[in-house]
Amino acid sequence: MGGINFIELVKRKLFKQGIVPLMLCFSFLTGCSQHSKETTVDYFELVRPQFTGQLAYETTDFVEDYWRVVGNTGFDKTIYLIADTLKAAGYVIEEEATISDRLIYRIEKRTMNHDTWEPVSASLQIFGEKKPLLKSETNRNMTYLNSASTSKSGIKAEVIWIKSIDQLETRSVIGKVIFTEMSARRLSKIAIEKGALGIISYDNPGYLQPEKNKTSIQFRSLPAEDASEFWGIALSFEAKERLIEHLQKGKTEVMVNIQTKRYPSEELTIVATIKGAKNADERLVFSAHIQEPGANDNATGVGAQLEMAKVVAKLFQEHKIELDRSMTFLWGDEIISTRRYIEDDPERAKGIKWGISLDMVGENTNVTGGTFLIEKMPDPSAIWTRGADKHTEWGGEVLSLEDMKPHYLNDFILSNFKEQGEFANWKVETNPFEGGSDHTPFLQVNIPGLLLWHFTDQFYHTDNDRIDKVSQETLKNVGTAALVSGLELVNSDAIFVIEQLSILKEQALLRLSNEFELSKKAIDSGEKLSNEIEILKAWEIWYIDAIESVNDVIHTSNSSTTDAIKKAQAEIEAKTKKLIEALNIQSKQ
Repeated sequence: MGGINFIELVKRKLFKQGIVPLMLCFSFLTGCSQHSKETTVDYFELVRPQFTGQLAYETTDFVEDYWRVVGNTGFDKTIYLIADTLKAAGYVIEEEATISDRLIYRIEKRTMNHDTWEPVSASLQIFGEKKPLLKSETNRNMTYLNSASTSKSGIKAEVIWIKSIDQLETRSVIGKVIFTEMSARRLSKIAIEKGALGIISYDNPGYLQPEKNKTSIQFRSLPAEDASEFWGIALSFEAKERLIEHLQKGKTEVMVNIQTKRYPSEELTIVATIKGAKNADERLVFSAHIQEPGANDNATGVGAQLEMAKVVAKLFQEHKIELDRSMTFLWGDEIISTRRYIEDDPERAKGIKWGISLDMVGENTNVTGGTFLIEKMPDPSAIWTRGADKHTEWGGEVLSLEDMKPHYLNDFILSNFKEQGEFANWKVETNPFEGGSDHTPFLQVNIPGLLLWHFTDQFYHTDNDRIDKVSQETLKNVGTAALVSGLELVNSDAIFVIEQLSILKEQALLRLSNEFELSKKAIDSGEKLSNEIEILKAWEIWYIDAIESVNDVIHTSNSSTTDAIKKAQAEIEAKTKKLIEALNIQSKQ
């Protein structure tokens, strides 16, 4: 490294990130330099030339061809495509691995307690018209997940328009088809009990811009009941308008032909790991779910994570990197597979230090309208969402102070992704915690976890979420920043601690200043002083505890580390006190 000493390496890395090194950490740095020969590695320089996004895009293109649920053809083909790619990249299947093999993978197989499902074909036509309302060749989401088949020749039945649950209770629907603009899950049980053949529904949310994307259908599902003969069809805006036009004129009959497959299968999960050299029982887990029918959701997560696994294997085999802790990649059923990985082995779970979910990570935002987002671990922005913080159209419940998860992971990941964003002229934003993907099982057991994703996407969960909405460039940016972050985490050490203390202190002081300005305006608008003080105190406590969390990468604490942490925390406390005093003065004027 040209004779540059340890302290200089840290200073250069911090300066590159726009962070002024903390003087309070100088004694700690000096102590480290006397007892360590560690050097920094610029993982961006190593990863960027290798991560092109091509494998991620090609994998996405393969996976999105299939309507995927656990156990069906598309899901299983994806599992074995991943396995073949891992094997070609140098991963050894676990049952054949020796104790010296560091790159391993396995396919877990479990019996399913219900049949799997996949669509074959479908058509919907108003009786007497030549042009179909819908056909699966152009609207593959028209058939409800878990829908039964009609007879091979299809059926003809009258459509009954149901506008409320009460109306369903009083009308005869035996041998007929229900049309509704409500959630069909609310009606399906009663409809089955009352003898309806099936249900036709429309309930596309406004953020899908249905009047613009007139042919989009957001996929819908019925409960998984292997013996049920009940079927369901979801409508596009265009098809809904045509059907209503006929219903308003009088009696309307439709021709329906739905062919699906339901059959016994097994649940597959694939897990790949590069074992750590020093602390193999400690690990970072990346998770991407396979099920769901779209390209961005979530074939892109599958593809990006696969290229990450291949690139890190290549760099490792070429001796360009080492991994102190283990790095694990998991592909399976959303939330279920991740939760099982955590719960099945309590000893293994103790060593999971971080969890990162890749979900909808490859969007061409010029087409979808979505923004790349880092969904943060719960912080006060999920209680008081104001200023630059915004929830997505997905939405989130207002959390409480008891729900907070203070940790350095939020600002660490954001810092790395912003660095890639500046390099590639790529927009990176955050959103307060909302939940609903593979990061939630980690958080539920107090493992630091967050989500990488895009929203609001006008094609979310629709049959227009296809490969033409995917960007290889976005896949490259997300995959690069995610892998670099992963490498820094599994190799985190004394340098990492100093970096995070600097980042956290800077971000804490910035956040407190921004919240202070918002509180000043709120008080001028009549808000209570006590409420605004509560907000500032919540952020103070969150960042003080987040700074404390840097201890989780140090196996042997020392007085220098403790002093550096306490000094950073004291600066935050002093800043908060000063801002609260200023609010008190303002409220009295």
